Amino acid sequence: RASSRWRCCCFLFLSGPVRACGPEYLEAVDQFCLSRFSLDMAQLDQSQWCSWDDTLESYGELTNCSFVVALKLGCYWPNREVDAFFVSVHRKYFSDCALIGRLLRDPPTQVSGPFILGPVLVTLLMTALVVWRSKRSEGIV
Repeated sequence: RASSRWRCCCFLFLSGPVRACGPEYLEAVDQFCLSRFSLDMAQLDQSQWCSWDDTLESYGELTNCSFVVALKLGCYWPNREVDAFFVSVHRKYFSDCALIGRLLRDPPTQVSGPFILGPVLVTLLMTALVVWRSKRSEGIV
């Protein structure tokens, strides 16, 4: 996905001047993006709105949709209108969420394990190498 977003950004840069979004952007984003997000959120119980696991996919689609609308209208993204749009979305759907509900959690063991195990193994290997080398002191000047 990152490469497609990069291509879109390059296309915007090469396709001509990019302008700021106007009121037509907010109308289009309300019609095409917010309506779908509102339906997705209505399918959830309001107690689930603060659960990142339950809202991540819908929120990601809302973000991508707002980007595509800006792309189609030939205006840059993010911009002041995008900021105002997302502030209004957060006020409506996430204003009652405690900070705890949106804090990052520890990554799964499959991700954090190699980052922990690697330095530990290197430390043990270097310690063994120093001990082995110090016992072979003959011939060293």
